[in-house]
Amino acid sequence: MAINKTINKRTNTHGAMRNCIEYVLRQDKTNELFTYVTGPYCYDEINYDLVYRTFLEEKKVWDKDSGRMYAHNIISWHKDEQITPEQAFEFGKQFAEEWFRGFQTLVAVHNDKNHIHCHLITNSVSYEDGRKLHNTKKDLERMKQLTNQMCQERGLTVAEKGKHFDGSQIEKGEVIAWSKDKYNLFHQQVKDSFVADCAMAVLKALENCISKEKFIEKMKQFGWNVNWTEKRKHITFQNQDGKKVRDSNLSKTFHLDISKEGLVNEFNGNYERVRAEAERTNGADEELAGYYRQVEAACEGAGGLTGASDGRERRVTGEKSEDERVYPEISGKDTQVENGKTEAILRESRNARRNSEVKRRNSSFDNRNVRNAEVESIASAEQRRFEEQKRLEEQERARAARRRNKSRSGPEL
Repeated sequence: MAINKTINKRTNTHGAMRNCIEYVLRQDKTNELFTYVTGPYCYDEINYDLVYRTFLEEKKVWDKDSGRMYAHNIISWHKDEQITPEQAFEFGKQFAEEWFRGFQTLVAVHNDKNHIHCHLITNSVSYEDGRKLHNTKKDLERMKQLTNQMCQERGLTVAEKGKHFDGSQIEKGEVIAWSKDKYNLFHQQVKDSFVADCAMAVLKALENCISKEKFIEKMKQFGWNVNWTEKRKHITFQNQDGKKVRDSNLSKTFHLDISKEGLVNEFNGNYERVRAEAERTNGADEELAGYYRQVEAACEGAGGLTGASDGRERRVTGEKSEDERVYPEISGKDTQVENGKTEAILRESRNARRNSEVKRRNSSFDNRNVRNAEVESIASAEQRRFEEQKRLEEQERARAARRRNKSRSGPEL
């Protein structure tokens, strides 16, 4: 059973890339028989300095020596899996050549633990066309499928959801996590667990969020301050009681990707969805479309009003929402005040829609004027050409008449 894990640690500095390559090629973990570099590599020997310089030279060729420097994957097999280092090496080479096609990848097998694992360090810049490496959540799922397919082709155990390595069923309630107690709190005692409360707040704040600043602002609304700086490796969340939770703790406990890179990828995905939706709104610009979504989100969180698809407001039942049950400090505000704010937002939204429609009509009117002016200009040009042609024809007839008169008069005696 092979597990293919992407390591989402800091990957945007030269030092980080060099250190990672140096670690993977340590002699106490691997040897030259189980190391390989896909793509252009002009050296007979494989060591961390030469691999690092090769990756760096490729970045400079395409002038892309910034941002993410490399990707790091680890393919590991269960300790009871019948696989040799040679087989693991061939597995890693084939995976690198298929999945990271067009990118230089260092492949190295480690057998210093009680289970064999293969490291793949991939240059973030393609040697074929200079494009940057980017893996979405869907790509990670396809990566898992390719790994399972390669295991199946080799007669190795394939990972199955809900089953152990030996094929036995994982009992209901059994959790494979770093902390079973915290995981159970998340499901059974949400109100009593500040860690679970933080995870719920993060998931809520991520909805339709397209930037780090908006995420921090929404987390603050849910009672959590966010310490997210470039100097620190991890994000720290702190509630009003002073209790702190790290992003790595949330990720390990609840199997969520709440790292800096994971959140930025989520922001980018939300932004692309916002942009695509804005393009489908018949002339409404992207900023206005994003504003409409904020209004809808505000209505959902108010607990009193919700927008129907035809633009009218309708009253919903008095049943408490999930936000009200989990975050009583937010939902405890005066309902009338909240409804008044929501109605004000809706009025502002309707005014914005009307202004947008007026601008669209004015734009259409201006476009018609432009088209009419173009037609008039074309007609005027045609008229001038016709008059010029007529003038030239008249001149030609006059010259022909003079020639005829001259020929009739004959030579003088």
